[in-house]
Amino acid sequence: MSDIKPSSSKNYFIGLMSGTSLDGIDTVICEINSPTDFSLLHAQTFPIPLKLKNTLLALSQTQQLNELDLYAQLDVQMGQLFAQCCLDILAKYSLSSTNIHAIGSHGQTLRHYPDTPFPTTLQIGDPNIIAQRTGITTIADFRRRDMAAGGQGAPLVPPFHHAIFKEKNSNKNKVILNIGGIANITFLPAHSNNIIGYDTGPGNGLMDDWCLQHFNCAYDNSGQLASQGLLNIELLKIMQGDPFFSQKAPKSTGREIFSSQWITNALNKYSHIIEPINVLTTLLELTVQSISQEINSLDASIDEVLVCGGGAQNNYLMKRLSELMPESNIASTQKHGLHPDWVEASAFAWLAYQTLNGLKSNLPAVTGARDETILGAIWQA
Repeated sequence: MSDIKPSSSKNYFIGLMSGTSLDGIDTVICEINSPTDFSLLHAQTFPIPLKLKNTLLALSQTQQLNELDLYAQLDVQMGQLFAQCCLDILAKYSLSSTNIHAIGSHGQTLRHYPDTPFPTTLQIGDPNIIAQRTGITTIADFRRRDMAAGGQGAPLVPPFHHAIFKEKNSNKNKVILNIGGIANITFLPAHSNNIIGYDTGPGNGLMDDWCLQHFNCAYDNSGQLASQGLLNIELLKIMQGDPFFSQKAPKSTGREIFSSQWITNALNKYSHIIEPINVLTTLLELTVQSISQEINSLDASIDEVLVCGGGAQNNYLMKRLSELMPESNIASTQKHGLHPDWVEASAFAWLAYQTLNGLKSNLPAVTGARDETILGAIWQA
């Protein structure tokens, strides 16, 4: 990251990302002068208060009493929290709202139902509050416009991957792999712009839930716990029987499917006692096998896999990916100048740039939309 301080004459944007893992709000300040002229200036992750995090986790996985009232209250709370993150990062670097052209806010996903008779997706974090409290034009609600065009509303980051990681005159077939709560891939072929991208299934989410429930920790640091367990092949096969894994792209998913209850259902089908650490090892194997199988099924040999998201910090997970894809060079996105922790938030700063400049930013080949379209709604400062 650069130490350059933004000025009001430059094209600076804030990106906000809170993913399905709910491990914090990633907040970045970027300079974006064109879709391919991008640099990250500053970045910070702000914690989500524990009580709020637990409420969000519960609501994202199961239906609650007075759910509509709870949603309305959480929408305000998250809007306030997102706004404060922006104000805090500006204060940290002695900046003001006049330095920033716009904020791109992903919001916090509570529901994602792309394959129902009335497809819908719900992200909270009221943009009215963000714009009002920061004094910065705010762009949010990116996913529903793609759904209105017949798409899945996800993943939305592949166009950013293409703009930032596609190398001119390169002979490498490349995959950008994001491992957040859910894992998704973007395929960047060497000699064409025919981008493919979709969710592959669980990323860290199921493992994080299991760690919190059985090991009193929010996640498995570097995969140290999972590396000590034993893989249970029978349980793995039960988990791999979920219909999502055989579904053809375009496809997307979330905690509506891959939740704590999903693990319980799989264990009930297995119906034998299994040590918690062995369940964790099996969950990690589910993640790496579902990812590697999708990448290996692409109609090309993959030279390079660049990993971003929290999974890039899981050494055992990265080791297993390398073992399952020995012919691919697997590294983090840091290799190409963007730290894996900040790719997603940077993407929403980039999407805000696209929207503010009237540029289309969904990919029908990725989401299944009928048309390319401008994403997001604008809340003026």
